[in-house]
Amino acid sequence: MKVYPGLHPKGSKERIFNYRICSARRVVENVFGLASSVFRVLRKPVLLEPEKAQPVVVTIACLHNFLRRSPDSAAIYTPPGTFDYEENSRVIEGSWRAMSNENMTSLFPIRKSARKPTLKANK
Repeated sequence: MKVYPGLHPKGSKERIFNYRICSARRVVENVFGLASSVFRVLRKPVLLEPEKAQPVVVTIACLHNFLRRSPDSAAIYTPPGTFDYEENSRVIEGSWRAMSNENMTSLFPIRKSARKPTLKANK
């Protein structure tokens, strides 16, 4: 959906609609921005058939909701200031926008191990 173009008088239906759609867009940006910074699969197009992509996206949504609602993980996953918010009609950007991909990864680095198979594996 798109906003009504131009300036509209205070209290008009168009101005109220524009305010609400911009607020909804900000919520979606916040959630997707945080989720994509944590869940790597969302950082680029999901190259799966729709039937296979759907459970992946639903799982990410469930994990996001669990992490947000669990008292133990909420302080780590979304500390105060994570999301954009509005103060005195000004949008203050959340900290998720400044998080680099290196700092917010969903997986731990893979530790180095020998690449040659053991003698037992060769048999």
